[in-house]
Amino acid sequence: MRQRSVADLMTPDAVTVQRGTTFKEIARLLDEYDITAVPVVDDAHRPIGVVSEADLLRERTSGAGGDTADDLMTSPAVVAQPRWSAVEAARVMEDRHIKRLPVVDDQGRLIGVISRSDLLQLFLRRDRAIQEEIVEDVLVGTLGVSPASVSVDVTDGRVTLSGTLARKGLVPVVVRLCESVDGVVKVVDRLSFEQDDTG
Repeated sequence: MRQRSVADLMTPDAVTVQRGTTFKEIARLLDEYDITAVPVVDDAHRPIGVVSEADLLRERTSGAGGDTADDLMTSPAVVAQPRWSAVEAARVMEDRHIKRLPVVDDQGRLIGVISRSDLLQLFLRRDRAIQEEIVEDVLVGTLGVSPASVSVDVTDGRVTLSGTLARKGLVPVVVRLCESVDGVVKVVDRLSFEQDDTG
């Protein structure tokens, strides 16, 4: 069982600008590539900031007079690591109220961008694939539970578990592992158990 990482989901070869890129050129790039923000990189291809649609609109409504990426960018850039899980990236985006994150390697160089829409791809995963991963990887492979003892139904990413486990202590473990499977939106626990080993 392997959760997809930022490296699996990001868009490589991100569109970037330099400090001196003009307002008009940034606006053209956002429109041409249908993106909402662009990383500003230095000569070593390290992100030093991000210019978003909101930054451009704020500049024009405030009349501050800035006309280059250096004037317009939000800095420092909030970045992601390629080994992060999708959940980690989503949490940072939510906490910082941003829609995309530049992804950097161990030297801090830009290697891609991950956006909210990239993360949403996880939830477009087919129900059958989710069900197979839970049965084969979680129940049989990780926990050694017979697929005959637990029924796994998946509809629109919602997983319903029913059946009987040998021990009560396994129930929260099964639920937690199912929640960590890519594409799972919710887990409904209808499991029973033969022996209470929690007392």
